[in-house]
Amino acid sequence: MKKIIRYCTMLFFCWACCFSLQAQQDEKLTIAVIPFETEVNSPFVASVTERVEKVITNTKRFTVVERASYDKIKEELEFQKTEAFLDSKTTVKQDAAVGAQYVILGHVIKMNIYTMKNSDGSVNGYKASSAFTLKVSDVETGVTTEAEFFQTEVSPIAASKEQAVNQALISVEKSLNDYFTRTFPVYCKILKMPEVKKDAAASVVLNAGKNSGINKGDVFIVEFVDILDGKPFPTEIGSLTVESLIGDDFSQCKVNKGGKAIFSRFNAEDNIRCKLLVK
Repeated sequence: MKKIIRYCTMLFFCWACCFSLQAQQDEKLTIAVIPFETEVNSPFVASVTERVEKVITNTKRFTVVERASYDKIKEELEFQKTEAFLDSKTTVKQDAAVGAQYVILGHVIKMNIYTMKNSDGSVNGYKASSAFTLKVSDVETGVTTEAEFFQTEVSPIAASKEQAVNQALISVEKSLNDYFTRTFPVYCKILKMPEVKKDAAASVVLNAGKNSGINKGDVFIVEFVDILDGKPFPTEIGSLTVESLIGDDFSQCKVNKGGKAIFSRFNAEDNIRCKLLVK
């Protein structure tokens, strides 16, 4: 029995380590969306969690830990707290073992479903609305952002309660996308300068492309990052516009301004980064 437990534990931690390594190779932030808490007595609360997870996934900027995987790992870690693992040195912090750098915490405040009736009292369909808050927790530091409030519109009339809830949640997708874009800016680096004119960069290649949610026409701010009092101090030195996507992981940009500064900083191997400008 002990050998079986030890074997299962080894498999589990190998899986967790591989997951973490893959996330590092992808160079994307890893996010886990925990099932939202609520005092609302509704079978559709899970739909809110699913919608938020969908929005995060569709940004293509994150590696999302699926709730099914998250729950399985949680169960395993809870099992490790039993007597069989009291002396084990392999027990780790739960959220770190899941491989998540950030955890999304949500609370459903309201889930209203309205039954629409005909003049004779028969059911004509359903409408719905919901409200919830989101917080982002940094697993490493334990720092949590302030709660952000989201309120859906009342859905169009639908044939079922579930359909009404899903239609209501569609109305907050843009607000959710904007929230995650603001909270997690996209940073990348310059890999090379294909075109240089008179000691000034005219075009550059970035290590961000389709897999990072980058699109043709996107604008990046180029920053030189100095360290002051042990903290990063960015200074804008130029800007870029994406001209074309190269495969899934790279993009080529024309330099709008700051070509000389970008050229000299890049060749000096200074700490420069490119930040996606939020539209």
